[in-house]
Amino acid sequence: MLWGIFITLAITTFINENEIVWLILAAGIINWLIKAPPGLFGTTYNYFISPVLLQIIATYSTNTKLIQIAWFFLRAGTFVFGSGLAIVPFLYGGVVKEYQWLNEQQFMDAVAVAMITPGPVVITVGFIGYLIAGFPGACIAAAATFLPCYVFTIIPAPYFKKYGQLKGIKSFVEGITAAAVGAIAGAVVVLARRQITDLISATIALIVILILICLKKIPEPLIILIAAATGLLIKALH
Repeated sequence: MLWGIFITLAITTFINENEIVWLILAAGIINWLIKAPPGLFGTTYNYFISPVLLQIIATYSTNTKLIQIAWFFLRAGTFVFGSGLAIVPFLYGGVVKEYQWLNEQQFMDAVAVAMITPGPVVITVGFIGYLIAGFPGACIAAAATFLPCYVFTIIPAPYFKKYGQLKGIKSFVEGITAAAVGAIAGAVVVLARRQITDLISATIALIVILILICLKKIPEPLIILIAAATGLLIKALH
């Protein structure tokens, strides 16, 4: 069941180049209904699930760029599940396709900057905001992205601590987790399709994958720095 959810989200994220939030929520609900049908638990589940289901997409338009930035990145922080990489397809769909604030090369450069900068990949939102509207854009994009995760952590946290071990909630979380991992996998493929365009980039990617699999004790930031230095050296030689 969970593998099926993972594969479905990976494929849909790759095809749409965007994370579909309702598929992730549906994955949690389907896994919940199959493993712990509603008849097996009481109304206490509503206290935990309600904050999640209240994440309803609304429509809003404005001519003010900073407000557009705030609204878009607020949606990104609210409706994207998974690690930092999971947000990349969502950002691409909005920043490059919908609003056309950046071109594809600028977007890839922003992701690369986030990869070589200390901290999670999602900090790329600050750099993207800066490219769009300077320092105010960077501040608004970062604040709007990180605000929802704090709010949705603080509100359900007491209920999850109290009811988190109930079978229905565990099944719901398992389904969402599998879907989020699938979305991350799809995002990785989307990035790879744009970045791995020649033999050199493919070779670097393959070497890094082998290092991560075989030499797990090497810190990932060190690998990224070495790969970046290798890219600069290759460019200088050419």
